[in-house]
Amino acid sequence: MDPLDFLTKEELIRFFHCKKTEMSCLENPHTFLNQLRDHNLLPEKLYQKVISMRCKERKKDGVYQILDWLEKQRPDSINSFWSCVFKDHILQRYPPLRLLRNSLLDGSFRFYENLPPPVDRTEKEKEPTAAQRKEPTAKEKKGGKKRKKSVDETEEEEEPGPSSLSTPKLKKPTNKPKFSSPVKKGEKAPVWTWGIYKTQLPVKCGTKEGTFYREKLATGGECILSQGRWFTPTGFEKFAGKERCRNWKLSIRCQDTPLQKLIEDGHLQPPRTKRRCVRKSQKVPITVSSPESSSSLSDSSREIEASGEEDQEELSGVEELEEREGDEEEENEDDAEDDEDETGPVDPSVFQAPSLPVSCGSVTGFFYKCRFASGLRGKSIRTEERWFTPEEFVKHGLNLTDGHWKKDIRCHGKTFNYLRKKKILEVHSLLCKCKLCGSKEQDQLVQDNDDVCFICNSVGDLLCCDECPRSFHLHCHLPVINDETLGDTWMCTYCVLKTYQRCWHNGHMTQRELLDSDITQYTVHCEYLLLCLYKEDMDHVFTEDPNRTIPRYSSVISKPMWLNRVKEKLQNKDYRTLIQFVSDIRLIFQNCHIFNKGNEFDKLGSRLGEVFEKAFHTIFNIQ
Repeated sequence: MDPLDFLTKEELIRFFHCKKTEMSCLENPHTFLNQLRDHNLLPEKLYQKVISMRCKERKKDGVYQILDWLEKQRPDSINSFWSCVFKDHILQRYPPLRLLRNSLLDGSFRFYENLPPPVDRTEKEKEPTAAQRKEPTAKEKKGGKKRKKSVDETEEEEEPGPSSLSTPKLKKPTNKPKFSSPVKKGEKAPVWTWGIYKTQLPVKCGTKEGTFYREKLATGGECILSQGRWFTPTGFEKFAGKERCRNWKLSIRCQDTPLQKLIEDGHLQPPRTKRRCVRKSQKVPITVSSPESSSSLSDSSREIEASGEEDQEELSGVEELEEREGDEEEENEDDAEDDEDETGPVDPSVFQAPSLPVSCGSVTGFFYKCRFASGLRGKSIRTEERWFTPEEFVKHGLNLTDGHWKKDIRCHGKTFNYLRKKKILEVHSLLCKCKLCGSKEQDQLVQDNDDVCFICNSVGDLLCCDECPRSFHLHCHLPVINDETLGDTWMCTYCVLKTYQRCWHNGHMTQRELLDSDITQYTVHCEYLLLCLYKEDMDHVFTEDPNRTIPRYSSVISKPMWLNRVKEKLQNKDYRTLIQFVSDIRLIFQNCHIFNKGNEFDKLGSRLGEVFEKAFHTIFNIQ
């Protein structure tokens, strides 16, 4: 169901009026503005003005000006506006717009119908007009006497002193537009400092010339226009026949100056690297979820060290010692500390797993040995919210702000000091140059997210959520991620639903009414439920069509159903009501019970069915 089919023009304008500020706060609004321009909803001049702004706050004000212009100058285009911003690729790029669409669908937007009248309409009646304010002045000039200036005041005007420049009595010079060349007399200023080249620069690579768009460089996409075609910097270098240089920052030049120099001098903002975590060197996947669904992780930390030695920048000896002074004191502590607070003997084999449950005060998490470097290096402890170094995890524990990671973090009743002395933990050297110990921003950024896909627990090219520690393959996530429309920041469905739940209320709706509701307002919920099932079905028992993999299945089951089929129907919008989606999910496990009748697959289907029902009742707040 489309909200534009049943809402009036006045309702859409009123809703637009109340949501202008919210829409102006969209993160990285370039795609949003491009969509409006493509639908002829804003003038080119205003678009270019806002798109060239670098300051985030100024850009928010600029987007608001565009929306305000639309409301005042193009109210007849309100249906076209909502129609173009409710496209699937825009809703996937901007979760707040999905919430706005859901608000129109569920009727909660009618809250804005009872707004008070605009302040300027009521206040204008009370305030005197400009003519009324000037009237007494006119009478004074006509019948009154003008006050004579004192001698001091006259002298002050005629003979200004040293501080007279700051007095308001002097007339300010008129700011007239200047059209002279930015180049000073006798100098030749570089073109990238000229005002006319604020948004774009003429560039050259070999024999090829092009127009370089400054703002587009930071996004890491196509930013050079040449001969009617768009190129990335690397693509333009190849187009010019300079691919052997393999360094576009040096081969592409502006006024015979390489772009590397402009970046170093701060005239250009370098491309922002997308937060992708490629873990192809690890051989065994790790667990990235809560204790209920744990799996194994590669314990080959040596491979991580080897891959980091080539990229690590060396610090000077003085800086190295100053930066890691606290860490050095830790490693030189006496190993003969008494362990009177330790619990009884523990089987050493329990510490051989790649991930171990740990606690500090009331905070719990999982410790991954392959990520550990020292107390301050290597984010090796994961909670539901984020990754921590051991020192950060101690500070996160309640009432343990002055705690020590070796003594206060416990694993199976033993402290980390015990694990270190038993050589279960291996502390990296202060001079270690692996990626865990490195100071590169990209290496630290990668540690904020999981090393494997949250759904399939395997390595590869992963996309990292900016709100939680989860990582995903593009095809494992729901909705499936389109890499071409992916922006600089991204939230996974788990975080989108968490944000959506804060403003969504089931009210007094019964379970029957809920199941009969239109599914369009619960698309995020359905995607979340499917992700839960894909994650639990680690062996892909219920993922593919059973008729292709199980002999005689069609002779027993007349209406087969599987997870990929449900996913396909949800993406194609074949479901009209929520009950249709729920019925297909339940049909999967009903068929499993009928065909298997008590074997291990029947037990697996029963367990996944319980997972679905629990998640379904939780997200819809069904008692």
